[in-house]
Amino acid sequence: MPKTARDSWASRASVLVGLVISMRPRQWIKNLVVFAALIFAKKLGEPALVLRAVAAFALFCATSGAVYIINDLFDADRDRKHPTKARRPIAARAVGTLPALTAAILLLTGSIMAGFALFTPFGGVLLTYVAINLAYSFWLKEVVIVDVMLIASGFVLRAVGGALVINVPISHWLVMCTILLSLFLALCKRRQELDSLEDAQGHRAILREYSLDFIDQMINVVTPSTLVVYILYSVSPEVEMNLGTRHLYLTVPFVLYGIFRYLYLVHKRGGGGNPAQALLTDRPLLVCVGLWTLTVILLLSRAGGSGS
Repeated sequence: MPKTARDSWASRASVLVGLVISMRPRQWIKNLVVFAALIFAKKLGEPALVLRAVAAFALFCATSGAVYIINDLFDADRDRKHPTKARRPIAARAVGTLPALTAAILLLTGSIMAGFALFTPFGGVLLTYVAINLAYSFWLKEVVIVDVMLIASGFVLRAVGGALVINVPISHWLVMCTILLSLFLALCKRRQELDSLEDAQGHRAILREYSLDFIDQMINVVTPSTLVVYILYSVSPEVEMNLGTRHLYLTVPFVLYGIFRYLYLVHKRGGGGNPAQALLTDRPLLVCVGLWTLTVILLLSRAGGSGS
């Protein structure tokens, strides 16, 4: 193969790798929230519904990946001032604007069309997810408090989409627990950004509206609220009837430990800015989440009831 042809292929391969990196594959772990309804509705034994949930997961991965690319395009100049974000392919100019924008448009168009083909309401959820994230990237990320609420909304839409795609009722408990937990994670992310950057306000204007004390006060409101709602959920007579087990309270210690461990990472290890990375790199947290998931599946598999 001539040298010019090899160089051309190498360049294209480099751009492709850069696009994949820009889609943040590690962040796709957030999309596992799609499977929450499948687990709590006790539908793991129905292959057709499992396949639909897997398809929904894949479409959320494609959609969120496209949103990350657009966000990197919009934030490229600011990311170049950040100690770690400056290494992102778009900020580092390893991927040009045109290929990045083309890839994002193709991913968004394909995933939304596939979402509507899979199930029309699910396609609507994907479209809402994209609209909210674009509004966040272009404007609302600079609106205090609204910015963290919009970050949290992404988790809620994933949970709702997971319920819609397998055609099960959307539990208000699922929505409340997801909202509070995602707010907790979003506030911890803001805290880590403010705490770790020497020129945090210069990197992101919205950080001027926050202080560590203010964020800590919000975390102090959301943390007990999350625990109380989950504990009430685990002992609710309605949930006991729907899930067919009165032993869901056995999962509460895992939730307590998981939240306390995350707060430890935020305050003592300088973590919390990237929940997906924290889960993948912190072994105690990963073991905790794994044990919670295993305990829930075991309890539900031994129970009667119709699921919720």
